[in-house]
Amino acid sequence: MKKYNVVIVGGGSTWTPGLLSSLSKKKNEFPLNKLVLFDINAERQAVIGEFAKIFFKENYPDLQFEYTTDKEVAYKDVDFVFCQMRTGGYKMRELDEKIPLKYGCVGQETCGAGGFAYGLRSIRDMIEMVNDVRASSKDAWIINYTNPAAIVAEALNRVFPNDKKILNICDQPVNLLRSYGRLLNMDPYEFEPVYFGLNHFGWFTHLYDKNGIDLVPVIKEMVYKNGFKPVDAEQRDQSWLDTYAMVEKMLIDYPEYLPNTYLQYYYYPEYKVSKQDPNFTRANEVMANREKRVFEECRRVVEAGTAAATNVVHNDAHGDMIVEVAESIAHNRNRQYIVIVENNGLISNIQDDAMVEVAALLGANGPRPMGVGKIDTFYKGMIEQQLAYEKLAVDAYFEKSYNKALKALTLNRTIVDGKKARKILDELIEANKGYWPELN
Repeated sequence: MKKYNVVIVGGGSTWTPGLLSSLSKKKNEFPLNKLVLFDINAERQAVIGEFAKIFFKENYPDLQFEYTTDKEVAYKDVDFVFCQMRTGGYKMRELDEKIPLKYGCVGQETCGAGGFAYGLRSIRDMIEMVNDVRASSKDAWIINYTNPAAIVAEALNRVFPNDKKILNICDQPVNLLRSYGRLLNMDPYEFEPVYFGLNHFGWFTHLYDKNGIDLVPVIKEMVYKNGFKPVDAEQRDQSWLDTYAMVEKMLIDYPEYLPNTYLQYYYYPEYKVSKQDPNFTRANEVMANREKRVFEECRRVVEAGTAAATNVVHNDAHGDMIVEVAESIAHNRNRQYIVIVENNGLISNIQDDAMVEVAALLGANGPRPMGVGKIDTFYKGMIEQQLAYEKLAVDAYFEKSYNKALKALTLNRTIVDGKKARKILDELIEANKGYWPELN
């Protein structure tokens, strides 16, 4: 069996140890020759990299492993690029969340004005990354799960419309499928989902078991009766438990389909603002909890010289999904995943050039997406408003247009007020100097 060369972009991420664990668990199904961690933050990555040396020595001794800040080393002769960059780090994420809250609007990493700010920061680095990879490894698969995936996917599709080896994907649908499995005490790998929407903005219309029985009605009744928790609830911070608990509320108000958890910010923006602490947002929670736990555990492993008793992995679904996606492509498995692709009639009554999120069979030639046909007025209206925001946000970046940026934020359901949009935009421009193009 062929062995593959993989690079993880964003090697200093707190999600990296979970991905390393998944690569180790899948070493027979997706064997590696070489793995490289690449990050521009040498100090941060070194903590993860030194942990990885010990982890692989014990769990994957024949693997060639290194970590680097040199992109020429990182991208040379690779088969797969796993991209999880965070331009600006947690310092900028904190501003993304806190600036909108000052004006009574949702402060969230990928939704609303925070997602807009993060998206405009991500575009430049993502384009540079693709160009750098293609200069060294023209046939490598780039599996991107950098947020906000909707804006990133739209931008990359404009710049690289003919590059069929860029795959944008998100782990939240997988997290939801695993959580349905926990609720039903069933194997989520046996589920056959029908899903439509945009990234962080979609719905499961059906969820079939291996006998073809639709489980959505059963899941609804169980959520109404017992509530809803993530599959890894015991490892999650409180904000994530609150997020999953909101699924019950969303199903009471909009009972047709099972919602992506991020829809809470668009359905109930005022309520979500009322529950957020403007002085201690999700970014602060991550830095105080997951960030601290992961780096402390990595340092402990390095000091001990063994990873035998480590408990550093957070959220198996994230790492497992990325490795399983690569395996499905590498071995032409044609397994089913929920991915981001150009619409082209998949949702037949919205525009063809939308970057939509749907179920697809994934093999050596990329995704073969499954259409859902027409959607009804409410969901069509929701999607078209969000889609217009996303396209205007990307327009604003490429055209350096203040007006397009203002229109984007005015349309976003977490704001929907031009005066607030202008105030937030002006403060975000100041905060993102050096990251955004200068808007005129």
